[in-house]
Amino acid sequence: MPIRFLTAGESHGRGLLCILEGIPANLELSSEHINAELQRRQKGYGRGGRMKIESDRVEFLSGLRFGKTLGSPIAMAVWNKDWENWQEKMACEGEPSEKVVPFTRPRPGHADLAGGIKYNQRDLRNVLERASARETVARVAAGAVCKRLLEEFGIKIGSYVVSIGKLTPPVEEPDLLRRHQLAELSEVRFPDPSKDEQFKELIDRAREEGESLGGVFEVFALGVPPGLGSHIQWDRRIDGRIAQAMMSIQAIKGVEIGGGFQLASMFGSEVHDEIGRSEEGYFRHTNRLGGTEGGITNGMPLVVRCAMKPIPTLTKALKSVDIKTREEVRAGKERSDVVAVPAASVVGEAMLALVLADALLEKLGGDFMEEIKERFERYMEHVKDY
Repeated sequence: MPIRFLTAGESHGRGLLCILEGIPANLELSSEHINAELQRRQKGYGRGGRMKIESDRVEFLSGLRFGKTLGSPIAMAVWNKDWENWQEKMACEGEPSEKVVPFTRPRPGHADLAGGIKYNQRDLRNVLERASARETVARVAAGAVCKRLLEEFGIKIGSYVVSIGKLTPPVEEPDLLRRHQLAELSEVRFPDPSKDEQFKELIDRAREEGESLGGVFEVFALGVPPGLGSHIQWDRRIDGRIAQAMMSIQAIKGVEIGGGFQLASMFGSEVHDEIGRSEEGYFRHTNRLGGTEGGITNGMPLVVRCAMKPIPTLTKALKSVDIKTREEVRAGKERSDVVAVPAASVVGEAMLALVLADALLEKLGGDFMEEIKERFERYMEHVKDY
């Protein structure tokens, strides 16, 4: 069964919900596995006031019994603490009170206007609440379950920030896992905490000027076996599936795998990863292609780079048009972050975990962990002996 998940909920609604289907039975799982990832998502210098209100914790509603998955859909909820201040404004039933002021000044770069036109909404809050990156709470919960699954097969996923704005210090540490570990010690998730002050100065300056910032982060997966994905149809290619998942994250406008766009200006002899062989099987002498060939994983580390645009809510608001009066105005304002690249990298980990878990189960099949592990061991013997 393929991994499928749905999320529901609005930014200031009762909470965020997730239904995750396809996780095999007998996987040991606890709320602490999920909560640890939710807490990582909330961190990062430059986050807004919302993170001071919320302390995200998951509540399992179905799919587990006594700490093990049942093979049935897993339902999870993360309740919004800020709901107590928004119950009247975001009520699911009844009529709006006089306190409800329609949001009619769309923000350039947000879903406000495009979504309002698409769904014929005259109060753009009906769009922005769902379009908000608060939705990624549910994604991180789903991804945390998939991370837990992948751990059972020796697959580790991590991430780190490469740049914020125009600040791009060199990443000195060559080891991917060590980069991730160093990023966990950094306030901006850069794999060299000694550079934090430079980033914080940049973020503080942007805040003072009423600006926001974007940046670039990398997500990686280690221990991925060769053979996930397929070349035989366009929608089964693993790199295409990864790219789509990453581009679905709010504000992501570019995705590269391996060397990405840089490879386009190089000679073939400088790009393609030469093949070697050891007692453990085949390997590549380099990893410029980022762990995929022909839409299939090749056993090398998967490396994905994502570009995030600056957040569209600015205190120094941009020009817009009021959809009620049709007059030129300054865009509306919502409580927002100055930069969310560190948090987005954690969301990127979740999306990569979802794609890889789906591809792994697609490859191996099976309904319970013991069965799948046995198939995995047999497949890895094939990989070694091929």
